Amino acid sequence: MIMDNSDILLESNLADLVHRGKVRDTHTIGEETLLMVSTDRISAYDVVMPNAIPDKGAILNQMSVFWFALTRNIVPNHLISFAMDTDTIDIPENVKRRSMIVRKADRIDIECVARGYITGSALQEYKDTGTIAGIDMPQGLREGDRFKDPIFTPATKAETGHDENISIDAMKDIVGEELTNTLERITLEVYDFAHQYALERNIIIADTKMEFGFIEGQLCLIDELLTPDSSRFWDRGLYSPGKTQPNYDKQYVRDWLGAQGWDREPPAPELPQEIVAKTSIRYREAFDKLTGTKLR
Repeated sequence: MIMDNSDILLESNLADLVHRGKVRDTHTIGEETLLMVSTDRISAYDVVMPNAIPDKGAILNQMSVFWFALTRNIVPNHLISFAMDTDTIDIPENVKRRSMIVRKADRIDIECVARGYITGSALQEYKDTGTIAGIDMPQGLREGDRFKDPIFTPATKAETGHDENISIDAMKDIVGEELTNTLERITLEVYDFAHQYALERNIIIADTKMEFGFIEGQLCLIDELLTPDSSRFWDRGLYSPGKTQPNYDKQYVRDWLGAQGWDREPPAPELPQEIVAKTSIRYREAFDKLTGTKLR
């Protein structure tokens, strides 16, 4: 059984749960394969909210499937199939639409972040120190300004508590210089491709985070890819540096939480139904605009 924060109980004959993340539940279905289920749970500042966002799991899952297919010529990934497209596993339709069958990977415990615009934690570091990921930046950057070239800003991957931004040099100390350089190159290449793709669909991908692992010795993208949870999606037509941008991602939830004076530690406040509904709409708009397909 999988219990979603939306209080919907999904009955299935799945094997034992092997990992429960903030948003995704992972089940073993074979020696080398997993079923990754995207729930409707939503987290902010690494804390899971008490209530969920309707259809969020299906949107995250199907958007990741879309991007994995579109970027596999840049870097391999762990996707075997969208669960709706196979009869090899017997689970209900409402689980299938939010699930993908993937290959097991040895995860690299670093989040690889590509930033094309200054916002979020990068903006805060810049205000405090004039640097981003420990690198000196030009003076006078405003919120939302585009960088001359996209930058790579890694973070540690925390199982509990908050992820922590680190410098590239610190990443080299953790995983080595060669792997750091490879991950930086691939992360920025995927971002550049997706950024241009999205611009043609009137969305700016301001930043995004990726996770990688090794499958039979080969470096692969894993987890999710270019979703409203892992990325900032801005409305290109309304883009105007110097302020918070109109968005299609969970920044809407972060903004509401910030207005409540929440200290970013659990427990998080319950989201009002208006915030839940508008967040769901934003996620669906991002899916529709970027994929051009119908949510299943």
